[in-house]
Amino acid sequence: MSAAPLLSVRDLGVTFHAPRTLLGRRARNVQALDKVSFDIHAGEIVGILGESGSGKTTVGRCMVRLQRPTAGHISFEGRNIQALSGADPGWYCRQVQMIFQDPAASLNPRLRVRDIVAEGLDIHRIGTRESRREAVIDLLASVGLGADALMRFAHEFSGGQRQRVGIARALAVGPRLIVADEPVSALDVSVQAKVINLLRGLRERLGLAMAFISHDLPTVMFLCDRVVIMYLGRVMEIAPIGAFRMQPFHPYSRTLLALAPGLRQGGEERIPPTPDHSTAAPDLHHGCAFRNRCPHGMAACATVVPPMKQITPERWVACLRPEIFHDAC
Repeated sequence: MSAAPLLSVRDLGVTFHAPRTLLGRRARNVQALDKVSFDIHAGEIVGILGESGSGKTTVGRCMVRLQRPTAGHISFEGRNIQALSGADPGWYCRQVQMIFQDPAASLNPRLRVRDIVAEGLDIHRIGTRESRREAVIDLLASVGLGADALMRFAHEFSGGQRQRVGIARALAVGPRLIVADEPVSALDVSVQAKVINLLRGLRERLGLAMAFISHDLPTVMFLCDRVVIMYLGRVMEIAPIGAFRMQPFHPYSRTLLALAPGLRQGGEERIPPTPDHSTAAPDLHHGCAFRNRCPHGMAACATVVPPMKQITPERWVACLRPEIFHDAC
């Protein structure tokens, strides 16, 4: 992509410092992110995919300024969002909104839907009282809810309907980027497809960019344009969805695709998943984070942190084995 990115994440790091115990001992600090870098362009949906503990939610929280990074930075239209001051944070809040994983926990149970959706409009003083009411009705209609929902409370809705309210709230201030943190994982399977199709339709109709955080590969393959594969706080691979489906390069990416055989394309047999025989997670300060599970590990993987290598204009892979890139060159 030649156009400048809407949002850039560069060398992002987050370390959670453990408090001291009653005996005065300090537990080991947790490095949640280590040198995470990727871009999101206007109008595209980027999937951030990984297992639990991969750091994908922490990335999302950093993107909406709910978590302050300890290293690196995030830029929106070239402006470092950690350096915003004065009225600038309010400007950024209008540009980037979040859809949370649990729709029940993310909606105020004491407010009616009318007030939940209008909250952002009120805070940023957008329009008049009458225009805000009309805007709320239009927003609810855009997510498939009628005007009869205005005076109801969140507990009166199903899980899927509550998530639609959350989406309407996120859209209220006219953002250019939505950070969706596992927005369907708490919903019944029968409802998930409806919400995914709603998000896809909103992107097509409004031209929204989206960071779609998920552990579900089929959903990411259906919805997203590109995918960022994360493992234990690091990025393993970045690829367009079509290229990733045809030929994943990183061993972890191949493992993920092996777990979803219905998504395979081509005749090549994928590498089967390898069990983790280690008793502890690898030290992220040394070596490859995936080395304990990699079927192609070598001695250098225990000491050398693999850098992200650009192997095509849109593909990046972090691996020390040169044959991983052979077919791409």
